[in-house]
Amino acid sequence: MVEERGVFDRAVNALIYAIVAVLAVAAILPFWNMLSISLSSRAAVEANIVSMWPIGLHFENYEHVLARPQFLRSLIISVGRVVIGVALQLLACVLTAYPLSRDGLDLPGRTFYKGLLIFGMLFSGGLIPYFLLLRDIRLLNTFAVLVVPTSLSIFHTILILNFFRGIPRELAEAAEIDGASHLDVLFRIFLPLSTPALLTVGLFAAVQQWNSWFDGLVFIRDAANRPLQSLIYSIVMQGGADAEAVWGTIGQVSNLTPRGLSGAMLLFAALPILIIYPYIQRYFNTGLTLGAIKQ
Repeated sequence: MVEERGVFDRAVNALIYAIVAVLAVAAILPFWNMLSISLSSRAAVEANIVSMWPIGLHFENYEHVLARPQFLRSLIISVGRVVIGVALQLLACVLTAYPLSRDGLDLPGRTFYKGLLIFGMLFSGGLIPYFLLLRDIRLLNTFAVLVVPTSLSIFHTILILNFFRGIPRELAEAAEIDGASHLDVLFRIFLPLSTPALLTVGLFAAVQQWNSWFDGLVFIRDAANRPLQSLIYSIVMQGGADAEAVWGTIGQVSNLTPRGLSGAMLLFAALPILIIYPYIQRYFNTGLTLGAIKQ
């Protein structure tokens, strides 16, 4: 029999809900303020009187941003980065995790490989050696520098490896007795049973790729070839030539303002994640525990 909750338990739950509500409001208010600024008139924005509701509603900032070739180019680069980067990362992580998760395979140095992965996750050579390495292999100023270095995530590999280890080994052994190769076992048994885990890792990778701005800013010199997040950072934080190249000349008669254009661009950058996240969020809780047949 489950005892009824006491006054103390209800008070603790109420406090937790209140804290979560405050955090939710704190996360939503900046986006709401940006939305209001991007929809407000030039006079209201320059007078700094816009808070939570638009003043002088208009959509010129969004029309102007969507009409800029540089914004559309950076948006396409970011979308391509997410699609290619997530596919490469899932492929590399799965191919790395599978042999390490099969204890029955004859894989000399298995412990050494696992230790090497842990060491690589905890330590790095630093930014300068990393930059010199990318320069020597001729990845600088190319699209490949955005997706190739991140194609193997050690953390995601460990997550997939642990999920693979939860799949009953009898399934793989039975398939191998019937003549299945390791690729057959991987793609016909392991991957179908690991869909929740793969979706979880894929969402992690997609968010990481979409929000990443530092590599595009440091490793790509030409601003025209930078992803959207790097372009937004250079405009919002640095302004100057980057802002003028994207926005063009802002007339004094129109309702366009630098703050309104920045707000419109930031909302466009956050919109894909806001749309996709609620549909896959449920896999965060089940991705590492469900989807496989338990012994």
